[in-house]
Amino acid sequence: MLGSRRSRRRCSTALAGLGLLFSGAALQIGTGTPAHAATPHRILFDNAHAETAGNADWIISTSQPDPLGQDSAPSAETDWTGALSSWGVALQKTGGYSLKTQPSGSALAYGGTSATDLSHFDTLVLPEPNTLFTSAEKTAIMNFVKNGGGLFMISDHTGADRNNDGYDAVEIFNDLMTNNSVDSTDPFGFSIDSLSISSDHPSAISDSTDPVLHGSFGTVTKSLIASGTTATLKPADNPGVKGLLYRTGYSGNTGAFFATSTFGSGRVAFWGDSSPVDDGTGQSGNTLYDGWNDTSATNAALALNATEWLAGASGSGGGGGSTSCTAAQLLGNSGFESGSSAWSATSGVVTNSTGEPARSGSYYAWLDGNGTATTDTLAQTVAIPSGCSARLGFYLHVDTAETSTGTAYDTLKVQVLNGSGTVLGTLATYSNLDAGSGYTQRSFDLSGYAGQTVTLKFTGTEGSKYQTSFVVDDTALNVS
Repeated sequence: MLGSRRSRRRCSTALAGLGLLFSGAALQIGTGTPAHAATPHRILFDNAHAETAGNADWIISTSQPDPLGQDSAPSAETDWTGALSSWGVALQKTGGYSLKTQPSGSALAYGGTSATDLSHFDTLVLPEPNTLFTSAEKTAIMNFVKNGGGLFMISDHTGADRNNDGYDAVEIFNDLMTNNSVDSTDPFGFSIDSLSISSDHPSAISDSTDPVLHGSFGTVTKSLIASGTTATLKPADNPGVKGLLYRTGYSGNTGAFFATSTFGSGRVAFWGDSSPVDDGTGQSGNTLYDGWNDTSATNAALALNATEWLAGASGSGGGGGSTSCTAAQLLGNSGFESGSSAWSATSGVVTNSTGEPARSGSYYAWLDGNGTATTDTLAQTVAIPSGCSARLGFYLHVDTAETSTGTAYDTLKVQVLNGSGTVLGTLATYSNLDAGSGYTQRSFDLSGYAGQTVTLKFTGTEGSKYQTSFVVDDTALNVS
C-alpha cells in the first residue's frame, strides 16, 4: 500500500546534535551541458583492432565502452588510464563531448542497435589499428563518413606491426581506402606512404582561416614525428584534400604529415604518427613517451581542434545520417505522484512518508536508510528513439549517520542495462560521503543509447551499522 514505508530515522535530525558537516558530492557529474554545446559531440574511440598491442596503449580509459565508469568527473589525465587519456579528459572537461570506446573483441557496425553503433556517433577515431578491418566493417566506416560522420585516421611508420599478424597501420588504412564496397577509387584523395621517418617536427602551412590549425583549442604551429610516415595527396581524385602540416623540405602533394579531406557529407583527418597523441601515461608494462606535451610542438591543440572540426561535419543529425527527433520526456510517472506506477521497485521504496521530504508533490523514492544490511532497487525500462539526443536528469538527496569522511560504506549506483540485464554503463556511484542538505540535480548524457530499449536502474546498498538514505525525486529523460 502506498505510504506504508517502514519507519526510518531521518539523519538530518539525528546528526544535528552531533554538529557534523558533510562535504559536497565528490562523484557528481555536472548538472547540464554548457551553453556552448547544447548537443554534445559524440566521439567513438576504436579499441577493437589491437590498439593496445605491444607497447601501444591507444585508449582513453580502461573502462569500456564508457570511460565515466573509471572516473565520472576526471580533472587530470591520470584519472583515466590509457596513453590517450589526456585527449579524452581534455574533451570531457569541456562538457561538450560524449565519449565512448569500441571494446576489444567487438566489431564496428553502422545502422544497428548496439550502444557503440556508428549511427550514434559524430566522429570515429582509429588510433593506429593493427588488424585489418573486415569487409563489413569497411562498408560501415565508409557509409558512416559518406552520410556525415567524421573519421580520424592515425597511422604509424611502415613495419610497425605490433601484434605480428603481417599488417601495420599503413597497410590497414590503405586497404580501407582501396578495397571497400562503397568507393575504392581513392575516395579521400590521398594514399599513405610506406615510410619510416625517424624524427622531425613538421610545420603547419600558413592559413589563418583553417579551423584545424586555428581552432578553439589553440593555434597549431608544429607536430612531432618519432618514427612515422606521410601521405601523398591526389587532388585530382578528390579536390577536397588538403595538407596542413608537412615534413621538413616538403610541400604540395608530397610529404603531408597531417591532412584533411571530405567524402560525401563527412570529413576525414589523417595523421602520420601515433607519437603526438601519446601522453606518456597508460597501463603498466608499456614503454610510452609524452608526445602530447612536447614543448617543441602543438600536438594537443592539433588533436583537439581536429576532433572539433570532424565532429562538426554532421550537424544536428549525427554521423549516422540519423532521422529527426521529436522532443519529449520519456519516463512514466517521473515524479512518483502515482506511486510505483511505471517503476519496478523494492517494496516501500516509492513512498509519501514524512521521514524524508519530497522535492515536489508528496511522493518520492527512498532507497536504504535502515541501518541494517539492505539492497533496494528502483528501475524503469524505456525506448530511446534513434536520431535523438537524450539526457537523464533527477534530483538526489543523501543523508547519513556514518561518521567517516573517507570510506564509502553505503552506495547508490545509477546504471544503464540492456534487455538481458547486462550492465551497459555505470553513470555514477554515490555514497555516504556525498551527504548534504537538500536535493542536488544530477544529469547524464544518454545519446549513445539512442535506438535502444534500455533499463535505467538505481541500486542502493547499505551496510549493517549506520543508515544512509538515498532519496530520488523529479526524474526526467528528455530527448530532442
